[in-house]
Amino acid sequence: MKLLEYEAKDIFVEYGIPTSTGIVIDDVANLKAALYKLGLPVVLKAQVLVGGRGKAGGIKIAKTEEEAMHMAEQILSMEIKGLPVKKLLVCTPSVIEKELYVGFVVDRNKKKMTLLASTEGGVDIEQVAEKTPEKIYKVTIDPIIGLQEHEARNTARKLGYTGEALVSLTSIIDTLGRIMQDKDAELIEINPLAITPEGFEALDAKLIIDDNAMFRHPEFAKDMKETQEFTPIEKAAKEAGLAYVELDGDIGIIGCGAGLVMASLDVVNHYGGAPANFLDIGGGATAENMKKALEIITMKSGLKSIFVNIFGGITKCDEVAKGILEFNPPVPVYVRMMGTNEEEAKRILNEAGYDLYGSMQEAAEAAVKGGK
Repeated sequence: MKLLEYEAKDIFVEYGIPTSTGIVIDDVANLKAALYKLGLPVVLKAQVLVGGRGKAGGIKIAKTEEEAMHMAEQILSMEIKGLPVKKLLVCTPSVIEKELYVGFVVDRNKKKMTLLASTEGGVDIEQVAEKTPEKIYKVTIDPIIGLQEHEARNTARKLGYTGEALVSLTSIIDTLGRIMQDKDAELIEINPLAITPEGFEALDAKLIIDDNAMFRHPEFAKDMKETQEFTPIEKAAKEAGLAYVELDGDIGIIGCGAGLVMASLDVVNHYGGAPANFLDIGGGATAENMKKALEIITMKSGLKSIFVNIFGGITKCDEVAKGILEFNPPVPVYVRMMGTNEEEAKRILNEAGYDLYGSMQEAAEAAVKGGK
């Protein structure tokens, strides 16, 4: 579960992190009251669950009331990466002397939490990692004992701080680590963490809660219903009861069982392809489920091929085959099936002109080649 910026900032304030807050509005009619309280100039920040707001025009500075009204109308009527902007955070600009990056992320390969910090704040940390990796300081945190004060202090020192600034930055890093654990987060970051004449200040906030831990956090239940945004494809999948995650590639992936779908993503990557999605039709899928799954993944523009990977246990291969024929996908489909009613499925698909592959690797490689 992703939190909007203002929601994450509320948690930062609760934990005592110096944070740039403001007033949230969902209608331009409420902007004048916010301007009366905050004064001018103001920063207008779109509240959406994706990055790149600034580049998309979702963050603007207004110096006059007229300018603020015009900009607010623009931002509240726009979409950023397919998500409509429904809320706007109005806040007072900060005097920024320097920007840092501080965050924690779960390293799934090491099965540990990693502290990341950099003097290069305000830009995508991925760009820093790619172009100047030496500017990112990393600390792997022992999951048993958690973040230690000396690790936070050494990180602040590595960023070049001493004296009172060292103490303040150490406290912020330590508190972020505590939030990470208290809230069962997968990621938490401040980018940028600004240095102002008054000291450190979190100008932005990002917090992603592990969905599997939501039962421990009833405080997020209301927020999840009200603020979680989904793309049209994700909404369609959710309504159909299908597990779907949109990715950046152009090869559609459908499988039965999360583990098999993950393996399908890996093997497509192995052959140089880029998966467009994760879609699990689940066990016991019917022809209608399969048809719906194909409808959903082909909603994405730029799709070049589809890789269907089925290991039929309670899922009947012939039902999956019927679903493929009922939809008749507009792009080439590469199928690997084995299990319950496998021979009948092969007959159905072969008669319709589809080739079936004997292994996951063969089908994935064919899907990659067919998508180029």
